[in-house]
Amino acid sequence: MQFDEISLQPCTIEDAEALAVIGSATFLESFAGVLEGTSILLHCQKQHSAEIYRTYLSKTDTQAWLAIVQPGDAPVGYLMLTRPDLPLADITEQDIELKRIYLFTRFQRSGAGRLLLNRSLDAARHAGKTRVLLGVFAGNDRALAFYRKNGFKELGKRTFQIGTSIYDDLILGRAL
Repeated sequence: MQFDEISLQPCTIEDAEALAVIGSATFLESFAGVLEGTSILLHCQKQHSAEIYRTYLSKTDTQAWLAIVQPGDAPVGYLMLTRPDLPLADITEQDIELKRIYLFTRFQRSGAGRLLLNRSLDAARHAGKTRVLLGVFAGNDRALAFYRKNGFKELGKRTFQIGTSIYDDLILGRAL
């Protein structure tokens, strides 16, 4: 499918509702059939609520951008950078976490993912950071291939819980 243009729009607190919808929808799209359905819905209600995004966006060390497709001005993804919240022993003030980079599947391989990643790297450099960190589900082969192709290396692991099940994330990092 061909799209005329995908651009990035900086987020403000007023974008919390849009981020919540996109976050929930892309999480469900990515993990339906992988994780248990009721648990996914409960996770989205908790972790992708508009209130969660308002809290993130109210912090001075959080930045986010919506990916907007033309024609139509529809949001199809987003990225969010935050202070690192990862279980690594060597995190410093020079690190930043790519907390979320979500994009609807039909817009993947359109260049939008690269656009989102490049914006995050540029913003991290502009903020004086020297390393970008992120966590990614260990079973998300497509995301892992994308990050590795873009210079990210495995630095550690963490577990996370969705419902009553425990899953593994890989922690990746890339020097800037």
